[in-house]
Amino acid sequence: MTNQTYSQPKPWPAPVANGPLAATVELPGSKSLNNRELVLSALASEPTLLTGTLKSRDSSLMMDALRSLGTKIQENTDGSILVTPAPFDRSATIDCGLAGTVMRFVPPVSVLADGDIKFDGDEGARRRPMHTTIESLRALGVDVTDEGAAALPFTVHGTGKVAGGEITIDASASSQFVSGLLLAAARYENGITLRHEGEHLPSMPHIEMTLDCLQKRGVKVSSPEPAVWRVEPGQISGGHGSTNIVAIEPDLSNAGPFLAAAMVAGGKVFIQGWPDSTTQVGDEFDGILQQMGAKISRENGGLLIEGTGEIHGIDIDLSIGGELTPVIAALAALADSPTVIRGVAHLRGHETDRLAALAAEINRIGGIARETADGLEIDPSDNLHGAVWQTYEDHRMATAGAIIGLRVPGIEIEDITTTSKTMPDFDQLWLSMLGSKS
Repeated sequence: MTNQTYSQPKPWPAPVANGPLAATVELPGSKSLNNRELVLSALASEPTLLTGTLKSRDSSLMMDALRSLGTKIQENTDGSILVTPAPFDRSATIDCGLAGTVMRFVPPVSVLADGDIKFDGDEGARRRPMHTTIESLRALGVDVTDEGAAALPFTVHGTGKVAGGEITIDASASSQFVSGLLLAAARYENGITLRHEGEHLPSMPHIEMTLDCLQKRGVKVSSPEPAVWRVEPGQISGGHGSTNIVAIEPDLSNAGPFLAAAMVAGGKVFIQGWPDSTTQVGDEFDGILQQMGAKISRENGGLLIEGTGEIHGIDIDLSIGGELTPVIAALAALADSPTVIRGVAHLRGHETDRLAALAAEINRIGGIARETADGLEIDPSDNLHGAVWQTYEDHRMATAGAIIGLRVPGIEIEDITTTSKTMPDFDQLWLSMLGSKS
Protein backbone atom coordinates (compact mmCIF):
# COMPACT_ATOMS: atom_id res chain seq x y z
CA MET A 1 0.00 0.00 0.00
CA THR A 2 2.60 2.52 1.06
CA ASN A 3 6.29 2.99 1.11
CA GLN A 4 7.93 4.17 4.32
CA THR A 5 7.28 7.80 5.05
CA TYR A 6 10.93 8.84 5.19
CA SER A 7 13.44 9.12 2.33
CA GLN A 8 16.58 7.03 2.32
CA PRO A 9 19.34 9.06 4.01
CA LYS A 10 23.08 8.67 3.84
CA PRO A 11 24.59 6.10 6.21
CA TRP A 12 24.94 7.41 9.77
CA PRO A 13 28.47 7.22 11.21
CA ALA A 14 28.06 5.43 14.54
CA PRO A 15 30.03 7.40 17.14
CA VAL A 16 32.85 5.69 19.02
CA ALA A 17 32.90 6.16 22.79
CA ASN A 18 35.98 8.13 23.80
CA GLY A 19 35.79 7.22 27.47
CA PRO A 20 33.54 5.99 30.27
CA LEU A 21 29.98 7.29 30.23
CA ALA A 22 28.22 9.37 32.88
CA ALA A 23 24.74 9.91 31.47
CA THR A 24 21.08 10.16 32.44
CA VAL A 25 18.56 9.08 29.83
CA GLU A 26 14.85 9.84 29.74
CA LEU A 27 13.00 7.51 27.39
CA PRO A 28 9.68 7.92 25.58
CA GLY A 29 6.67 5.80 26.47
CA SER A 30 6.41 2.08 25.83
CA LYS A 31 5.21 1.23 22.32
CA SER A 32 3.63 -1.99 23.58
CA LEU A 33 1.66 -0.26 26.32
CA ASN A 34 0.92 2.83 24.24
CA ASN A 35 -0.74 0.91 21.41
CA ARG A 36 -2.62 -1.46 23.71
CA GLU A 37 -4.05 1.50 25.62
CA LEU A 38 -5.00 3.31 22.42
CA VAL A 39 -7.00 0.26 21.31
CA LEU A 40 -8.72 -0.11 24.68
CA SER A 41 -9.48 3.62 24.76
CA ALA A 42 -11.18 3.37 21.38
CA LEU A 43 -13.29 0.47 22.65
CA ALA A 44 -14.09 2.02 26.03
CA SER A 45 -17.45 3.29 27.23
CA GLU A 46 -16.04 6.73 28.09
CA PRO A 47 -13.12 9.00 27.12
CA THR A 48 -9.55 8.27 28.25
CA LEU A 49 -6.64 10.66 28.80
CA LEU A 50 -3.30 8.98 28.06
CA THR A 51 -0.16 10.56 29.54
CA GLY A 52 3.51 9.74 29.00
CA THR A 53 2.63 8.74 25.46
CA LEU A 54 4.96 7.75 22.65
CA LYS A 55 5.27 9.81 19.49
CA SER A 56 6.60 7.51 16.79
CA ARG A 57 5.68 6.00 13.46
CA ASP A 58 4.02 2.96 15.08
CA SER A 59 1.95 5.08 17.46
CA SER A 60 0.93 7.45 14.66
CA LEU A 61 -0.15 4.52 12.49
CA MET A 62 -2.25 3.17 15.36
CA MET A 63 -3.95 6.52 15.96
CA ASP A 64 -4.63 6.94 12.24
CA ALA A 65 -6.11 3.43 12.10
CA LEU A 66 -8.47 4.09 14.99
CA ARG A 67 -9.42 7.48 13.57
CA SER A 68 -10.26 5.76 10.28
CA LEU A 69 -12.77 3.59 12.17
CA GLY A 70 -14.38 6.68 13.73
CA THR A 71 -12.54 7.21 17.03
CA LYS A 72 -11.88 10.83 18.02
CA ILE A 73 -8.27 11.39 19.07
CA GLN A 74 -6.93 14.73 20.26
CA GLU A 75 -3.17 15.20 20.65
CA ASN A 76 -2.49 17.86 23.28
CA THR A 77 0.46 20.23 23.49
CA ASP A 78 1.67 18.63 26.73
CA GLY A 79 2.07 15.29 24.93
CA SER A 80 -1.07 13.73 26.38
CA ILE A 81 -3.74 12.19 24.15
CA LEU A 82 -7.49 12.38 24.70
CA VAL A 83 -9.32 9.44 23.12
CA THR A 84 -13.10 9.70 22.78
CA PRO A 85 -14.89 6.54 21.59
CA ALA A 86 -17.34 6.86 18.70
CA PRO A 87 -19.35 4.37 16.63
CA PHE A 88 -17.42 2.40 14.02
CA ASP A 89 -19.99 3.25 11.35
CA ARG A 90 -17.97 3.43 8.17
CA SER A 91 -15.77 1.65 5.66
CA ALA A 92 -12.09 2.50 5.76
CA THR A 93 -8.62 1.74 4.45
CA ILE A 94 -5.96 1.24 7.11
CA ASP A 95 -2.22 1.63 6.58
CA CYS A 96 -0.35 -0.75 8.88
CA GLY A 97 3.08 0.47 7.80
CA LEU A 98 5.46 -2.02 9.43
CA ALA A 99 3.64 -1.99 12.77
CA GLY A 100 2.86 -5.48 14.02
CA THR A 101 0.54 -4.05 16.66
CA VAL A 102 -1.57 -2.35 13.99
CA MET A 103 -1.79 -5.34 11.65
CA ARG A 104 -2.59 -7.79 14.51
CA PHE A 105 -4.54 -5.63 17.01
CA VAL A 106 -6.82 -3.61 14.71
CA PRO A 107 -8.41 -6.39 12.60
CA PRO A 108 -10.16 -7.95 15.65
CA VAL A 109 -11.43 -4.44 16.46
CA SER A 110 -12.55 -3.80 12.89
CA VAL A 111 -15.08 -6.64 13.02
CA LEU A 112 -17.14 -4.24 15.17
CA ALA A 113 -17.31 -1.76 12.29
CA ASP A 114 -20.32 -1.55 10.03
CA GLY A 115 -18.42 -1.52 6.76
CA ASP A 116 -15.52 -2.92 4.78
CA ILE A 117 -12.12 -2.34 6.37
CA LYS A 118 -9.13 -2.87 4.08
CA PHE A 119 -5.70 -3.48 5.62
CA ASP A 120 -2.39 -3.01 3.82
CA GLY A 121 1.07 -1.73 4.65
CA ASP A 122 4.68 -1.39 3.58
CA GLU A 123 6.18 -3.97 1.25
CA GLY A 124 7.98 -5.50 4.23
CA ALA A 125 4.68 -5.84 6.08
CA ARG A 126 3.28 -7.98 3.28
CA ARG A 127 5.93 -10.58 4.13
CA ARG A 128 4.93 -10.84 7.78
CA PRO A 129 2.77 -13.80 8.89
CA MET A 130 -0.94 -12.93 9.11
CA HIS A 131 -2.56 -16.34 8.57
CA THR A 132 -3.50 -16.68 12.24
CA THR A 133 -5.29 -13.32 12.37
CA ILE A 134 -7.21 -13.92 9.15
CA GLU A 135 -8.25 -17.47 10.01
CA SER A 136 -9.18 -16.56 13.60
CA LEU A 137 -11.60 -13.90 12.32
CA ARG A 138 -13.12 -16.39 9.92
CA ALA A 139 -13.50 -18.87 12.77
CA LEU A 140 -15.52 -16.18 14.58
CA GLY A 141 -17.87 -16.00 11.60
CA VAL A 142 -16.40 -12.86 10.05
CA ASP A 143 -16.10 -12.57 6.27
CA VAL A 144 -12.49 -11.78 5.30
CA THR A 145 -11.25 -11.40 1.73
CA ASP A 146 -7.56 -11.82 0.97
CA GLU A 147 -5.51 -12.48 -2.14
CA GLY A 148 -4.85 -16.11 -1.29
CA ALA A 149 -1.57 -15.50 0.53
CA ALA A 150 -3.01 -15.19 4.06
CA ALA A 151 -1.12 -11.91 4.33
CA LEU A 152 -1.58 -8.21 3.71
CA PRO A 153 -3.52 -6.87 1.91
CA PHE A 154 -6.89 -8.19 3.11
CA THR A 155 -10.36 -6.80 3.79
CA VAL A 156 -12.56 -7.40 6.83
CA HIS A 157 -16.27 -7.16 6.02
CA GLY A 158 -17.68 -5.90 9.31
CA THR A 159 -21.35 -6.05 10.30
CA GLY A 160 -21.08 -4.04 13.51
CA LYS A 161 -21.07 -7.04 15.82
CA VAL A 162 -19.58 -10.49 16.35
CA ALA A 163 -20.82 -13.33 18.55
CA GLY A 164 -17.45 -14.40 19.92
CA GLY A 165 -17.27 -17.67 21.82
CA GLU A 166 -14.63 -20.39 21.78
CA ILE A 167 -11.74 -20.34 19.34
CA THR A 168 -8.44 -22.22 18.96
CA ILE A 169 -5.42 -20.70 17.22
CA ASP A 170 -1.73 -21.40 16.69
CA ALA A 171 0.14 -18.31 17.93
CA SER A 172 3.62 -19.84 17.59
CA ALA A 173 4.69 -17.06 15.22
CA SER A 174 3.74 -14.17 17.54
CA SER A 175 2.01 -13.52 20.85
CA GLN A 176 0.40 -10.52 19.13
CA PHE A 177 -2.18 -12.88 17.63
CA VAL A 178 -3.37 -13.68 21.16
CA SER A 179 -3.25 -10.10 22.41
CA GLY A 180 -5.17 -8.75 19.42
CA LEU A 181 -8.13 -11.03 20.06
CA LEU A 182 -8.08 -10.50 23.83
CA LEU A 183 -8.06 -6.71 23.54
CA ALA A 184 -11.29 -6.62 21.52
CA ALA A 185 -13.05 -9.60 23.09
CA ALA A 186 -15.00 -7.77 25.82
CA ARG A 187 -16.96 -6.04 23.05
CA TYR A 188 -17.96 -9.37 21.47
CA GLU A 189 -21.48 -10.52 22.40
CA ASN A 190 -20.25 -13.63 24.23
CA GLY A 191 -16.71 -12.53 24.96
CA ILE A 192 -14.11 -15.09 23.98
CA THR A 193 -12.47 -18.27 25.22
CA LEU A 194 -9.15 -18.46 23.40
CA ARG A 195 -6.95 -21.54 23.27
CA HIS A 196 -3.44 -21.70 21.85
CA GLU A 197 -2.38 -25.00 20.29
CA GLY A 198 1.02 -24.96 18.67
CA GLU A 199 4.69 -25.79 18.95
CA HIS A 200 5.40 -22.99 21.42
CA LEU A 201 4.10 -19.62 22.58
CA PRO A 202 6.65 -16.78 22.38
CA SER A 203 6.75 -13.65 24.53
CA MET A 204 4.39 -14.63 27.33
CA PRO A 205 5.15 -11.33 29.12
CA HIS A 206 3.39 -9.50 26.30
CA ILE A 207 0.24 -11.57 26.84
CA GLU A 208 0.49 -10.90 30.57
CA MET A 209 0.77 -7.19 29.75
CA THR A 210 -2.44 -7.40 27.72
CA LEU A 211 -4.27 -9.17 30.56
CA ASP A 212 -3.03 -6.57 33.04
CA CYS A 213 -4.23 -3.69 30.82
CA LEU A 214 -7.67 -5.32 30.53
CA GLN A 215 -7.99 -5.99 34.25
CA LYS A 216 -7.08 -2.42 35.13
CA ARG A 217 -9.96 -1.27 32.92
CA GLY A 218 -12.48 -3.44 34.71
CA VAL A 219 -12.60 -6.29 32.19
CA LYS A 220 -13.05 -9.77 33.67
CA VAL A 221 -10.26 -11.99 32.39
CA SER A 222 -8.94 -15.35 33.50
CA SER A 223 -6.63 -18.16 32.45
CA PRO A 224 -8.38 -21.37 33.51
CA GLU A 225 -5.47 -23.49 32.31
CA PRO A 226 -2.12 -22.93 30.57
CA ALA A 227 -2.46 -21.38 27.09
CA VAL A 228 -6.19 -20.77 27.57
CA TRP A 229 -7.69 -17.34 28.25
CA ARG A 230 -11.25 -16.22 28.95
CA VAL A 231 -12.48 -12.64 28.46
CA GLU A 232 -16.03 -11.95 29.66
CA PRO A 233 -18.25 -9.60 27.67
CA GLY A 234 -18.80 -6.18 29.20
CA GLN A 235 -17.83 -2.56 29.26
CA ILE A 236 -14.25 -1.27 29.13
CA SER A 237 -13.65 1.67 31.45
CA GLY A 238 -11.97 4.87 30.36
CA GLY A 239 -9.09 4.47 32.77
CA HIS A 240 -7.71 2.82 35.86
CA GLY A 241 -9.88 2.85 38.98
CA SER A 242 -11.95 5.98 39.52
CA THR A 243 -9.99 8.14 37.06
CA ASN A 244 -10.01 8.24 33.31
CA ILE A 245 -6.25 8.77 33.13
CA VAL A 246 -3.77 6.12 32.01
CA ALA A 247 -0.04 6.84 32.42
CA ILE A 248 2.24 5.06 29.94
CA GLU A 249 5.50 3.69 31.37
CA PRO A 250 8.85 4.43 29.68
CA ASP A 251 9.80 1.86 27.03
CA LEU A 252 12.14 -0.59 28.77
CA SER A 253 12.98 -2.50 25.58
CA ASN A 254 14.18 0.77 24.07
CA ALA A 255 16.34 1.20 27.17
CA GLY A 256 18.39 -1.79 26.03
CA PRO A 257 20.86 0.01 23.73
CA PHE A 258 21.56 2.66 26.38
CA LEU A 259 22.12 0.03 29.05
CA ALA A 260 24.40 -1.86 26.68
CA ALA A 261 26.36 1.34 26.03
CA ALA A 262 27.54 1.44 29.65
CA MET A 263 28.87 -2.10 29.27
CA VAL A 264 30.67 -1.38 26.00
CA ALA A 265 32.15 2.00 26.93
CA GLY A 266 32.35 1.58 30.68
CA GLY A 267 30.96 4.07 33.16
CA LYS A 268 27.40 4.69 34.28
CA VAL A 269 24.02 5.24 32.62
CA PHE A 270 20.92 6.10 34.64
CA ILE A 271 17.48 5.41 33.13
CA GLN A 272 14.84 7.71 34.61
CA GLY A 273 11.41 6.45 35.62
CA TRP A 274 12.18 2.72 35.64
CA PRO A 275 9.06 1.21 37.27
CA ASP A 276 9.31 -0.84 40.47
CA SER A 277 6.85 -3.36 39.04
CA THR A 278 6.00 -3.85 35.37
CA THR A 279 4.79 -6.36 32.78
CA GLN A 280 7.28 -5.04 30.19
CA VAL A 281 9.70 -7.67 28.94
CA GLY A 282 12.48 -5.05 28.92
CA ASP A 283 12.62 -5.41 32.69
CA GLU A 284 14.50 -8.66 32.02
CA PHE A 285 17.55 -6.64 30.98
CA ASP A 286 18.27 -6.18 34.69
CA GLY A 287 19.13 -9.82 35.33
CA ILE A 288 20.49 -10.64 31.87
CA LEU A 289 23.04 -7.82 31.72
CA GLN A 290 24.25 -8.60 35.22
CA GLN A 291 25.07 -12.10 33.96
CA MET A 292 27.07 -10.49 31.16
CA GLY A 293 29.17 -8.39 33.53
CA ALA A 294 27.19 -5.29 34.48
CA LYS A 295 26.42 -3.98 37.92
CA ILE A 296 22.81 -2.78 38.24
CA SER A 297 20.96 -1.05 41.06
CA ARG A 298 17.55 0.56 41.42
CA GLU A 299 17.60 3.97 43.04
CA ASN A 300 16.07 7.44 42.90
CA GLY A 301 13.11 6.26 40.86
CA GLY A 302 15.20 4.73 38.12
CA LEU A 303 17.76 2.10 37.16
CA LEU A 304 21.54 2.62 37.26
CA ILE A 305 23.87 0.42 35.24
CA GLU A 306 27.65 0.42 35.69
CA GLY A 307 30.04 -1.23 33.27
CA THR A 308 33.79 -1.76 33.03
CA GLY A 309 34.05 -2.46 29.32
CA GLU A 310 34.32 -6.20 29.99
CA ILE A 311 31.47 -8.24 28.49
CA HIS A 312 30.96 -11.95 29.10
CA GLY A 313 29.17 -14.37 26.85
CA ILE A 314 25.96 -16.05 27.97
CA ASP A 315 23.82 -19.10 27.20
CA ILE A 316 20.22 -17.96 27.42
CA ASP A 317 16.68 -18.81 26.36
CA LEU A 318 15.03 -15.56 25.23
CA SER A 319 11.63 -17.04 24.36
CA ILE A 320 10.12 -14.79 27.02
CA GLY A 321 11.15 -11.72 25.05
CA GLY A 322 12.67 -12.14 21.62
CA GLU A 323 12.80 -8.37 21.12
CA LEU A 324 15.77 -8.31 23.52
CA THR A 325 17.82 -10.44 21.11
CA PRO A 326 19.42 -7.67 18.98
CA VAL A 327 20.89 -5.96 22.05
CA ILE A 328 22.21 -9.24 23.49
CA ALA A 329 23.61 -10.23 20.09
CA ALA A 330 25.41 -6.89 19.71
CA LEU A 331 26.99 -7.30 23.14
CA ALA A 332 27.88 -10.90 22.31
CA ALA A 333 29.84 -9.74 19.26
CA LEU A 334 32.07 -7.76 21.67
CA ALA A 335 32.19 -10.37 24.45
CA ASP A 336 35.20 -12.33 25.71
CA SER A 337 33.48 -15.73 25.55
CA PRO A 338 30.87 -17.45 23.36
CA THR A 339 27.15 -16.70 23.49
CA VAL A 340 24.21 -18.97 22.67
CA ILE A 341 20.74 -17.43 22.24
CA ARG A 342 17.86 -19.93 22.18
CA GLY A 343 14.08 -19.93 21.88
CA VAL A 344 13.70 -17.12 19.32
CA ALA A 345 12.85 -18.87 16.05
CA HIS A 346 9.81 -16.57 15.79
CA LEU A 347 12.15 -13.63 15.10
CA ARG A 348 12.27 -14.82 11.50
CA GLY A 349 8.80 -13.28 11.10
CA HIS A 350 9.49 -9.82 12.54
CA GLU A 351 10.22 -6.62 10.60
CA THR A 352 12.85 -8.75 8.89
CA ASP A 353 14.29 -12.18 9.56
CA ARG A 354 16.21 -10.88 12.55
CA LEU A 355 18.26 -14.04 13.03
CA ALA A 356 19.54 -14.00 9.46
CA ALA A 357 20.06 -10.24 9.59
CA LEU A 358 22.02 -10.28 12.85
CA ALA A 359 24.23 -13.16 11.69
CA ALA A 360 24.87 -11.46 8.35
CA GLU A 361 25.80 -8.10 9.83
CA ILE A 362 28.00 -9.47 12.62
CA ASN A 363 29.85 -11.58 10.04
CA ARG A 364 30.05 -8.60 7.66
CA ILE A 365 32.15 -6.66 10.21
CA GLY A 366 34.47 -9.59 10.94
CA GLY A 367 32.51 -11.24 13.73
CA ILE A 368 31.64 -14.91 14.08
CA ALA A 369 27.91 -15.64 14.14
CA ARG A 370 25.88 -18.70 13.14
CA GLU A 371 22.15 -19.22 12.87
CA THR A 372 20.69 -22.23 14.66
CA ALA A 373 17.22 -23.73 14.40
CA ASP A 374 15.91 -21.43 17.13
CA GLY A 375 18.53 -18.76 17.66
CA LEU A 376 22.14 -17.71 17.27
CA GLU A 377 25.65 -18.74 18.29
CA ILE A 378 28.16 -15.89 18.50
CA ASP A 379 31.87 -16.36 19.21
CA PRO A 380 34.49 -13.76 20.17
CA SER A 381 36.45 -12.22 17.31
CA ASP A 382 39.63 -10.15 17.20
CA ASN A 383 38.91 -9.08 13.63
CA LEU A 384 36.02 -6.65 13.99
CA HIS A 385 36.23 -3.76 11.55
CA GLY A 386 34.22 -0.90 10.14
CA ALA A 387 31.58 -1.40 7.42
CA VAL A 388 28.10 -0.29 6.49
CA TRP A 389 25.73 -2.04 8.90
CA GLN A 390 22.55 -2.88 6.98
CA THR A 391 19.30 -2.15 8.82
CA TYR A 392 16.69 -4.15 6.83
CA GLU A 393 13.96 -1.56 7.57
CA ASP A 394 14.24 -2.75 11.22
CA HIS A 395 14.66 -0.31 14.11
CA ARG A 396 16.31 -2.87 16.38
CA MET A 397 18.90 -3.71 13.74
CA ALA A 398 19.82 -0.03 13.62
CA THR A 399 20.31 0.25 17.37
CA ALA A 400 22.29 -3.01 17.48
CA GLY A 401 24.77 -1.53 15.01
CA ALA A 402 25.07 1.62 17.10
CA ILE A 403 26.03 -0.47 20.14
CA ILE A 404 28.86 -2.18 18.28
CA GLY A 405 29.95 1.14 16.79
CA LEU A 406 30.76 2.43 20.27
CA ARG A 407 33.85 0.20 20.19
CA VAL A 408 34.49 -0.57 16.52
CA PRO A 409 35.54 2.47 14.45
CA GLY A 410 34.03 2.91 11.02
CA ILE A 411 30.59 1.36 11.61
CA GLU A 412 28.02 3.21 9.50
CA ILE A 413 24.32 2.55 10.08
CA GLU A 414 22.64 2.21 6.69
CA ASP A 415 19.40 3.94 7.76
CA ILE A 416 19.22 5.34 11.30
CA THR A 417 15.74 6.74 10.57
CA THR A 418 14.29 3.23 10.93
CA THR A 419 14.38 4.01 14.66
CA SER A 420 11.42 6.36 14.08
CA LYS A 421 9.25 3.25 14.40
CA THR A 422 9.50 3.43 18.20
CA MET A 423 12.10 6.12 19.06
CA PRO A 424 12.29 9.00 16.55
CA ASP A 425 14.98 10.87 18.48
CA PHE A 426 17.27 7.88 19.01
CA ASP A 427 20.25 9.43 17.23
CA GLN A 428 20.03 12.61 19.30
CA LEU A 429 19.58 10.68 22.55
CA TRP A 430 22.60 8.56 21.62
CA LEU A 431 24.79 11.57 20.94
CA SER A 432 23.59 13.26 24.11
CA MET A 433 24.47 10.16 26.16
CA LEU A 434 27.99 10.38 24.74
CA GLY A 435 28.20 14.09 25.50
CA SER A 436 28.32 14.85 21.77
CA LYS A 437 26.44 17.36 19.67
CA SER A 438 24.70 16.71 16.35
